[in-house]
Amino acid sequence: MTVLASALDSATPEHAAHREAMLARLEALDAEHAKALAGGGEKYTARHRKRGKLLARERIELLLDADTPFLELSPLAAWGSDYPVGASVVTGIGTVEGVECLITANDPTVRGGASNPWTLKKILRANEIAFANRLPVISLVESGGADLPSQKEIFIPGGALFRDLTRLSAAGIPTIAVVFGNSTAGGAYVPGMSDHTVMIKERSKVFLGGPPLVRMATGEESDDESLGGAEMHARTSGLADHYAVDEYDAVRHARRIVARLNHRKAHPAPAAGAAPPVYDEEELLGIVPEDLKTPFDPREVIARLVDGSDFDEFKPLYGPSLVTGWARLHGHPLGILANAQGVLFSAESQKAAQFIQLANQRDIPLLFLHNTTGYMVGKEYEQGGIIKHGAMMINAVSNSKVPHLSVLMGASYGAGHYGMCGRAYDPRFLFAWPSAKSAVMGPQQLAGVLSIVARASAAAKGQPYDEEADAGLRAMVEQQIETESLPMFLSGRLYDDGVIDPRDTRTVLGMCLSAIHTAPVEGARGGFGVFRM
Repeated sequence: MTVLASALDSATPEHAAHREAMLARLEALDAEHAKALAGGGEKYTARHRKRGKLLARERIELLLDADTPFLELSPLAAWGSDYPVGASVVTGIGTVEGVECLITANDPTVRGGASNPWTLKKILRANEIAFANRLPVISLVESGGADLPSQKEIFIPGGALFRDLTRLSAAGIPTIAVVFGNSTAGGAYVPGMSDHTVMIKERSKVFLGGPPLVRMATGEESDDESLGGAEMHARTSGLADHYAVDEYDAVRHARRIVARLNHRKAHPAPAAGAAPPVYDEEELLGIVPEDLKTPFDPREVIARLVDGSDFDEFKPLYGPSLVTGWARLHGHPLGILANAQGVLFSAESQKAAQFIQLANQRDIPLLFLHNTTGYMVGKEYEQGGIIKHGAMMINAVSNSKVPHLSVLMGASYGAGHYGMCGRAYDPRFLFAWPSAKSAVMGPQQLAGVLSIVARASAAAKGQPYDEEADAGLRAMVEQQIETESLPMFLSGRLYDDGVIDPRDTRTVLGMCLSAIHTAPVEGARGGFGVFRM
């Protein structure tokens, strides 16, 4: 075995300072997560309970196998927007009757579970995950449909929700809808397009138009139950496949449906008994410096993530600011690319391209651990071919067919974010630590560039340059970019799948790798396009 040696001393003042900074960020993160957990607040939660109904996360907990984890996805969706944190829906991966499933649950305490633009984005991302990893989809439905004031942002792209359900079904990926309350207008197509639908006596209401709309459109008088109640759909329309007497019975039906799916993973589970890392995961809190300009050794992170801290490094002496190598995580084989000194040079780019090709030859998923300021700039590096070598790395990432996982630990700036498989490069999952920052470049660099351009413009016009205004502009731009670089801002826009506690990284990645292996893992054999030499 090649167990990584650790030089980390958790007793140093530096480690303690880094740990305290990380804990402060985690405390702030917990406060934002609490907003999502609170849903619509005490008033609407109490009203929901008074009706004898379970909350969205209680329904999920009841659905899952006992004592199994739930990996919640995009919990901070809509953060920083005009809509409530969480976007009125819960999404995530959990195990039902031994089958890993993608679960979505409307939160009816937030505007009746109505869908706003961020709800749509969050569910579409969940559907992407389900499709790529062949995970059955269980929709726990209670929604009045679109949040009408924002319909202009929902109506056109919203059709993709129903398209996704039909494509999942056509691909042999099971879809199940459990209707706990209203599922009206466009929302009626969720049970209508799912493979299996469960409705609840005197609770489920599924219709394209409710009684007021029917009265306006046709003059017909009708009531909820005869128009779209569970019994009508179970006895008359045939939309309901299962008729439940209450919420608990509905969840029981859903679990039995999953038990009878005969849904199998494409790959066998790895052998049990994977050795935990040699080093304490608690030490992950003190590795990333508060000032991301200060480098840190990503091997210290790898040593606290992978099985037995066992890591076979690839090309350790070549392109040393990018660490590459092979490991296992919860028994799953894994190739790892991790930024060491922040900057990517030509050697690192070529090393990455070769490593990615090797992973594709061996059908091994890749993990990208980000801490990069981007590709190196300057005359020497431009003449040395940094553009074509960076393009080689991005080409390899773009055309790689093995699943990719990304974790933003520190900086993730510029094209380095692309080369390390940022969101635009379709990683199966992407998570961030509270210490992460991501933008086109660092705040000081971006503000400095704008200042240089403005100064040059003034000189070209023969005008004096206002130094005081320049200082104000730089300060304003730095503050704006700093804010827009933070993980909560980015997570609110679904540029990641969640901001996680560093100590949970091994568990989160293990759940992701298990989900990934539900679908075939097959690398590209060629087909990388032209590598410029």
